[in-house]
Amino acid sequence: MSAGRRLARAGSSGVTLLGGVTLAVVPAAVVSISARLFTAPEQGRIAVAVLVATFVGQLAFAVVVESRLASPGSGRRVVFPRWLALLGIATALVLCVFPADAVLLCVGLPVLAAALEVGRGVSVAERLDGREAYASIAVGAGALGGVLAGLAGQRWALVPLFAGIAVATLVRSAPVGDRSGRRDPGVLRWVLADTVITGVIPPLLNAMILAFLGPVEAVLFTSVSTVSGLLAIPLNFMRLRLLKEHSRLDVVVSGTAVVGAAVVLLVLDRLRGFGLLFGEAWNAETALVPLLVACAWRALSLLTTIPFTALRRAGEVRVLTALRAVVAVATFALAVASLRLGSLVAVFAGLAVAEALAALVYERAAQARVGRQPKRFQPLP
Repeated sequence: MSAGRRLARAGSSGVTLLGGVTLAVVPAAVVSISARLFTAPEQGRIAVAVLVATFVGQLAFAVVVESRLASPGSGRRVVFPRWLALLGIATALVLCVFPADAVLLCVGLPVLAAALEVGRGVSVAERLDGREAYASIAVGAGALGGVLAGLAGQRWALVPLFAGIAVATLVRSAPVGDRSGRRDPGVLRWVLADTVITGVIPPLLNAMILAFLGPVEAVLFTSVSTVSGLLAIPLNFMRLRLLKEHSRLDVVVSGTAVVGAAVVLLVLDRLRGFGLLFGEAWNAETALVPLLVACAWRALSLLTTIPFTALRRAGEVRVLTALRAVVAVATFALAVASLRLGSLVAVFAGLAVAEALAALVYERAAQARVGRQPKRFQPLP
């Protein structure tokens, strides 16, 4: 590949990666606006619903996108299902009509998360960068309008956010003339199993925080998880691209973005931007250390993603599911043990330790199964 084409491809990847910020913006905007519209108990339930929605989005992504990318004989082609796009648009429009109903919000969030995750996943995997740029702008503009309206105390503050999601889903559902590859049913079962095993931990953990530490700590846990989720955007981008095909360039771009995102978060925290965004639940002094530890936890995923995708591309779904089950049990055990200390810092520290252990486990497995060189994290040919 020539230097010019490499630069153009890096620029295109950077734009699409930046658009992934909108996935983190949506839950942050929901938590922020809810802090101005709903009572403290309702905010606690919505905080748990946000993480449940994230989990449902992961399941939808696993079924529609990842299972096909992990099926070697499928051609690794993915398309945004029309039925899911229509369901996402309809749900967004209903929530536009009833924006201040906490129950409808909790029910509708998982549907919106599924449409957002799958729609963006298809765009990234198939390199539909132009379309994704317009969709990201729609979500970002809607979130910004909603947060500003929430700060002004408007009861309709969630409407711009849901309208932006509806527009983005419509854009992402535009036909591309391709058909999805046929996924291997066995691969689907294993991919779905390990997604369930790992994805259920955050909402379950936050439900326990809500029960034992109260709604304020539950909202803060969701807020810190959401904010640090900005680091997960380049990691998810890298994971998608590496599942499709390996690229040293995408690894470098994503790693650089992780460092840049961490710096941006710390600057915003020092400027008390998150206190303005999330309200009373976010105190700049008490949230700083949990945010630092949460960022370390997210950044450690860089070390797990490369060997993980190497195993996934090689079709080692059974091995990965077994490894993910072991890692998930260890992660939950460490997090629950940390919860007994009554500190969110300890909870995020437990998650970080578990992620570091997972990196070692995946690297050893990749070395044994697909011939990776140890301790180098080098891309496969």
